[in-house]
Amino acid sequence: MSSPRYLTLLWPGLPWLWLRGSMAGLVLALAFAVVLDVALLLSCVWTALVEWEMVLGLWAATGAIWIVATGSALSAFPSPLPVAREAATEAQFVAARDAYLARDWLAAETQLRALLRADPTDGEAQLLLATLLRRARRLPEATAAFETLLRSDAGGPWKGTIHRELQRIRAASDSPEDAAEPHLLPIAPGTAAATAREAAA
Repeated sequence: MSSPRYLTLLWPGLPWLWLRGSMAGLVLALAFAVVLDVALLLSCVWTALVEWEMVLGLWAATGAIWIVATGSALSAFPSPLPVAREAATEAQFVAARDAYLARDWLAAETQLRALLRADPTDGEAQLLLATLLRRARRLPEATAAFETLLRSDAGGPWKGTIHRELQRIRAASDSPEDAAEPHLLPIAPGTAAATAREAAA
């Protein structure tokens, strides 16, 4: 637990809020803050307002929320990649990038999704996957992927690129003739279309 990101475990909900941009994490963090503030006020300021047993119960509930939230965050926390796997992960990203450059969308997407299962916080892989989805004309999925990356810490270095890609998606959505541009597939030799083309030539 040497990584600074584990410091987010000190406050319930913060791991999901800080590292994933989760709305549920925000709600949990705010709820814990309210419960803790009420417990402190009733213990130190408004001591005669409620019975001591209620204050003790409130502190017990606060501690229970903290323990449950921390245990839950530990179980769902993405584990850091071991050093021994860094070379393999880099090789997997390079293979995905090469497949993308060769316009082999299926192979590139398969590699990228496998890479993101191992390391969900890999910003480069998220960016390449979102760009791939846009190039493959899967615009709703691409928009969701870009917006998720934009809200996360991993997307920080590429905010300008993400905004440009989102503008391209909006432009493609506004001009349906561009969005509906057909993908041309090679015609296998020996088919009727290929024979007709050869005859015309």
